[in-house]
Amino acid sequence: MTTRLHPPQVDPAAVAAAAARFAARAEPDVAYAVVDSPIGALVAAATPQGLVRVAYEDFNGGLDAVLESLAGKLSPRILEDPKRLDGVRRELDEYFAGTREDFDVPIDWALYSDFGRRVLQATAAIPFGHTASYGDVAREAGNPKASRAAGRALGANAIPIVVPCHRVIGTSGKLTGYTGGMHRKEALLRLEGIAF
Repeated sequence: MTTRLHPPQVDPAAVAAAAARFAARAEPDVAYAVVDSPIGALVAAATPQGLVRVAYEDFNGGLDAVLESLAGKLSPRILEDPKRLDGVRRELDEYFAGTREDFDVPIDWALYSDFGRRVLQATAAIPFGHTASYGDVAREAGNPKASRAAGRALGANAIPIVVPCHRVIGTSGKLTGYTGGMHRKEALLRLEGIAF
């Protein structure tokens, strides 16, 4: 007499759950891509919560420095994954083509203190084609006397262009510093129809 073996029963829900657990572990904490732009190559990085970094590739140590900083501040699980940054790339392309005035991509504010986040959120609310002073931004962030602190928070803006710190100028109307260099600040303002 022969014994017939039956294959083990497979629970499709258990297989799906195991696949989801594996995918979650395999997914990086931070995905990045290099994005071409008219003002130079940009390094864009995102977490599952949203866009966390936009950096000028040729500034402050370039790609390696950006990735090292993200690894130290967020997670060493970083992977180049341009597909995860498609939405950011598309919105940046539209901005530089003159067909987008506001960014809709979700933002991950993990790199900021509470005040820094409020400053950058106030900066993100400055309309396309307009400027504001550091004092204006400090007031909108809830502390009208903190224009210098607002300036420091803007100097630490990890998401330039999308969080448009180029729209913040001195009280006298004078252009002040910019992470990517003054030539880029001027180019972004000209793109938005603001002449200096």
